[in-house]
Amino acid sequence: MRPLRFSINVTLDGCCDHRAIVPDEALHRHHVGNLDQADALLFGRVTYEMMEEAWRPPAPSGARPEWMEPFARTIDAAKKYVVSSTLERVDWNAELVRGDLATAVQQLKREPGKGLFVGGVKLALALTELGLIDEYEFVVQPKLAGHGPTLFAGLSKHVDLKLVSRVEFDSGAVAMRYEPRR
Repeated sequence: MRPLRFSINVTLDGCCDHRAIVPDEALHRHHVGNLDQADALLFGRVTYEMMEEAWRPPAPSGARPEWMEPFARTIDAAKKYVVSSTLERVDWNAELVRGDLATAVQQLKREPGKGLFVGGVKLALALTELGLIDEYEFVVQPKLAGHGPTLFAGLSKHVDLKLVSRVEFDSGAVAMRYEPRR
């Protein structure tokens, strides 16, 4: 069964708004490595639209530093599944996921391959409630944002996690991977 891995950047005060995070080359290399562990990405509508706007080619000349290009190429080429009841269609190597979320994601996990990656806030909350995430990665940024959104607001029950790895970056960010204690 393919594992479902969740990864997100978050500030020390819990903000996961991508605009609060300053990108750097080492973090982009790290996230390319994450994407290399996945056969497909699973997004909610908001995250899909945000990623498509930021990473779908062609990028205007000079729009981003050269060190972002490996991430851009990797995410552009990735198979994407989009959970949405409002979108009529998707493209960018994407397919809509409809119907019962638990059933649909369990089916994706049963397919052969290296794994699935999920990002975003609302979809991750729903998948956590269903007990479907196999690994959580929080890339904690050395910053206080003073605003939200925050992760897992409204979670109905606590989830105990076990630290399985940790990577420190020169920027002061720390990537911590956890598995649920089952």
